Amino acid sequence: MTEGPAMIDDPVSAAVPLWVIDGNNVMGSAADGWWNDPAAAAARLAERVGRWARSTDASLVLVFDGAPNDAISAAAGGNLEVLFARRKGRDAADDRIVEEVAARYAEHPQTTVVTSDRGLIARLPPGVITAGAGRFLRSLTEL
Repeated sequence: MTEGPAMIDDPVSAAVPLWVIDGNNVMGSAADGWWNDPAAAAARLAERVGRWARSTDASLVLVFDGAPNDAISAAAGGNLEVLFARRKGRDAADDRIVEEVAARYAEHPQTTVVTSDRGLIARLPPGVITAGAGRFLRSLTEL
């Protein structure tokens, strides 16, 4: 790859990286009692991702199952969007993640989806990078 000013002409190099995060999958990767109060656990995760958002130029999209929740959405702003599944049911958040990636991939060819869900991974377009949920969650603790 070319270095210096010529990189600006390379749309892949100039593109802002996109991270789409499967919030429920990331929460589920920790045995920390999140299931006792999933909404509070989701709000804590959103706040942690929000701290990361303030230290990166990447576009971040955090997706959760369920209806919108103000406590969870409070972390949104700047380069972090917090989204919720558009419907109820199995794979609803996965469907939302696939939709978001499809809608944004052309503009963000450096797309990473954070999930350990093999079914979701199989539905992603070729070229999308995946990162494991547990490893991602551990990396947030280092911030």
